[in-house]
Amino acid sequence: MRRAAAALAVAACVGATGAFTPAHAAHAAPAVRAVAGPGHCTGTAPVTCHFDVAPGTYDVRVTLGGTEAGSTAVSGETRRALLPETATRPGRTVRRSFTVDVRTPEGEPTGPAGSAGLDLTFAGSAPALTSVRVRPARRTTPRIFLIGDSTVCDQPVEPYTGWGQELPRFLERGVSVANHADSGESSVTYRENPALFPTVEALLHPGDLALVQLAHNDKTTDGPTYRANLKALVDGVRARGARPVLVTPVVRRWFNADGTLDNATALLVNGLGVDHPAVVRELAAAESVPLIDLTARTKARVEELGPEASKALYLSDEKRDNTHTSARGATEYASFVRDALREQALLRRPLFR
Repeated sequence: MRRAAAALAVAACVGATGAFTPAHAAHAAPAVRAVAGPGHCTGTAPVTCHFDVAPGTYDVRVTLGGTEAGSTAVSGETRRALLPETATRPGRTVRRSFTVDVRTPEGEPTGPAGSAGLDLTFAGSAPALTSVRVRPARRTTPRIFLIGDSTVCDQPVEPYTGWGQELPRFLERGVSVANHADSGESSVTYRENPALFPTVEALLHPGDLALVQLAHNDKTTDGPTYRANLKALVDGVRARGARPVLVTPVVRRWFNADGTLDNATALLVNGLGVDHPAVVRELAAAESVPLIDLTARTKARVEELGPEASKALYLSDEKRDNTHTSARGATEYASFVRDALREQALLRRPLFR
């Protein structure tokens, strides 16, 4: 059915609207192909395109470049990084593809609904778009569901950026990121809220991954309860035929005088003495669940940079915030997740960029 729908895609010449005349576009009018009626693109820097498609998983193919040199990055929906900035030489074009998750709400599950359909933004230092095509992905296309807090979620407002918001840029067409992380959630609240794990649980299919990173808001959760909540999430994912992956939390940028990270605040030991990363590691071993030790990886990176240079990874200067990451920090931390997925063969190698 989906392939048949793709074959019936409607092609629309965007230039006919008079709204899309990018300075770096090719001579031919850019073509927009959508499944449910024509897409619509406007602007030059950035170029924004909207597609009237229903919630689901879609493959997108873009042709970048034009008569002049270009440099184009692609994002979608709520500030999700879908394609890193790509340079094109004058008179040349390149094709790139990615798979995107379209849902309502389009960002945080408890946030505003956002706009219906799929929105793509073509930005960068010299955006150059020739064409873009959107079609439904195969039903068997794997998805990476993200269960987490504000350090993971699709943050709606700059400069805040969750690592899950940057993860799609590291993945090729054939896998999508369904980021259901939500600000302020703990292992307790994520299970209780119908908009969170009950919603994710119903969406999971065999072949999907579910990455679980919850700890930052478990400040008053005792150890047995924290462990039991994580295990319940693992069991729920497995019951749907999907594969859980436990992720230790990203560190906070909180230094000791000797340049190492503080063992409590930075490494997420709560006021009850619960060492969250240690609990996650123990549970992963006990339940034979793949583990991404993001605490260890981010700790090493922050200590490598030191007290001053590591500020760039967080919002230390902008917001006096040493918990939430900047776009740079989120991108680096997302690359750590990509590396771990690849090292543990949790996705097929061709799916990594």
